[in-house]
Amino acid sequence: MSELDAVRDYLTGLQDRICAKIEAADGVARFHEDAWTRAEGGGGRTRILRDGAVFEQAGIGFSDVSGTQLPPSASVARPELAGASWRAVGVSLVFHPRNPHLPTTHANVRHFRAMRDGETVAWWFGGGFDLTPFYPVDADVLHWHRTAQSLCEPFGAARYEAHKRWCDEYFFIRHRNETRGIGGLFFDDLHTDFGSDFAYLRAVGDGFLDAYLPIVAARKDTPFDEGQRQFQLYRRGRYVEFNLVYDRGTLFGLQSGGRSESILMSLPPQVRWEYGYQPAPGSAEARLGDYLRPRDWLRELAG
Repeated sequence: MSELDAVRDYLTGLQDRICAKIEAADGVARFHEDAWTRAEGGGGRTRILRDGAVFEQAGIGFSDVSGTQLPPSASVARPELAGASWRAVGVSLVFHPRNPHLPTTHANVRHFRAMRDGETVAWWFGGGFDLTPFYPVDADVLHWHRTAQSLCEPFGAARYEAHKRWCDEYFFIRHRNETRGIGGLFFDDLHTDFGSDFAYLRAVGDGFLDAYLPIVAARKDTPFDEGQRQFQLYRRGRYVEFNLVYDRGTLFGLQSGGRSESILMSLPPQVRWEYGYQPAPGSAEARLGDYLRPRDWLRELAG
């Protein structure tokens, strides 16, 4: 089996496992699959769960796509690969819960190869996971980052700090001067050793459920009112802003002629904007602002 086939097999299995666990956590709705092909090369399977007891919408997609020319979002960053053909495989998910006390979450794991004359000239892994709460709970934040730190430990003492910092920097909404949430892990262009780097990709992919499912169990039945629901919809607007303005995966997918429905499945089913909104001082909604900046969560919350 080739290296790329091994990655593909892991990713399709990961999509299956996450779908099964999320269906069990929701208890009502099921994922529906939309298999698709891409004219230039490759295809994928997009799975969407809608109107569940826990998840208003949960989307998880697998893609294996290829092309003959890198899109602008990639060729600008890697000009030495101009003119190379490419192939990218990955799994990406975004889950939008119904309950405002249960955070939105995102995860992605991917592998990219560039070729000339049938020979690989560059390859790398990328991915990570992050959490976007509306009403943060310190115990959840601490659990999320402890899980991230634990899965990073076999790969060196510096791995968690480096990829946690990268996550804070990447998921920063510059025009709002705030992070998208409380972070997690983010990495790209990992290409030191295929075996070790692939093992880390698997650790991140498998670790996502360890990080998220306990939070689902703890928060899915928390009572909420219509004001909290409206605040959730308002804050979802920030998610839309980031994904459409800054997200590299969205830009790469659209610029490479990807399938728009699959690329934009990350957007919430309901969202609202409000001009000049300011939460009441001292309110639970105002409290969120203190969480939307880079912080050393393990040091601050572990004590």
